[in-house]
Amino acid sequence: MVLTYKQGYLSPQPFLIRDITSRFPPPLSFSLKLQGQPKLRSIVKMSATEVTNPTISYESFAVKPPLHPTYDLKGIIKLALAEDAGDLGDITCLATIPFDMEVEAYFLAKEDGIVAGIALAEMIFNEVDPSLKVEWSKKDGDFVHKGLQFGKVHGRAHNIVVAERVVLNFMQRMSGIATLTKAMANAASPAYILETRKTAPCLRLLDKWAVLIGGGRNHRMGLFDMVMIKDNHISTAGGVTNALKAVDLYLEKNSLQLEVEVETRTLEEVEEVLQYASQTKTSLTRIMLDNMVVPLSNGDVDISMLKEAVRLVNGRFETEASGNVTIDTVHKIGQSGVTYISSGSLTHSVKALDISLKIDTELALKVGRCTGRA
Repeated sequence: MVLTYKQGYLSPQPFLIRDITSRFPPPLSFSLKLQGQPKLRSIVKMSATEVTNPTISYESFAVKPPLHPTYDLKGIIKLALAEDAGDLGDITCLATIPFDMEVEAYFLAKEDGIVAGIALAEMIFNEVDPSLKVEWSKKDGDFVHKGLQFGKVHGRAHNIVVAERVVLNFMQRMSGIATLTKAMANAASPAYILETRKTAPCLRLLDKWAVLIGGGRNHRMGLFDMVMIKDNHISTAGGVTNALKAVDLYLEKNSLQLEVEVETRTLEEVEEVLQYASQTKTSLTRIMLDNMVVPLSNGDVDISMLKEAVRLVNGRFETEASGNVTIDTVHKIGQSGVTYISSGSLTHSVKALDISLKIDTELALKVGRCTGRA
């Protein structure tokens, strides 16, 4: 086999799969354009709606990803593959694996949990090699138990191994988020569990997709799709009432219709918000009740202030509890009458679900049993 160095990538000749340089674009440039500020640099727009390809039906996804106006899942996949490939490609595969050898590799769960990222994995395999055939016995959102083989991919061994780590990195993170979300969502009922913007940079859409797969709901995607008046806005505006007035005027002036949430930290602030809303036509839709869950020395929480705030609101607006939310406290918080409970821990403290992709599954299971990981 003759190897040729082609635009920074070592590739077999003849080239049997799509030109790798066509799959890995040059680095993307981004811009941040603020209201009333000059454009900083050229922008490359990406859209989450542009995720379909000839072999994968977006409509067939068990759980669809949330929408985003400037984010492209395929762009993130290409960046992840390019990050791994560098300028030489997979030199270990090139050295050890005959390029035309075909194998089957199996997905193996090494612990119990909710699997997520199956649809994304198919997109990654398709990007590396459209001829790879992927089959699953589970779908996004299903429970998998330790030792279960829940999917397989068949095709050129070289391309399967090239895609392996990128696929697993995404699936393990998403499955970890989905697993915790499922547990939190079940415990929070009848309240709904939400994540926050405390996500990995550039992976927010994937993190929030995993929350949906786990049975949670999405909070705002970013700074653009909901007005959320938080403590710093309130302090800068000179109080809750001033901040709400400014938002209502801004939305009216710019003919915008968006959901509006305001953060309150005391019962006095809740009363101030309700007084303003009773006297003025407002776009307010939700009141955040922040840190009204008080931790106790015995590990329990006191939700009396939270319940009083919910009583004051009396269903006039949605309510959202935030702060001191854990898997141990979320059930009690959910009994307070709040509409939503938000927790940054769903995405900022992710424990990945252990998943592997193995060609020799018998050996993998044998080793796993010896080490307690299968």
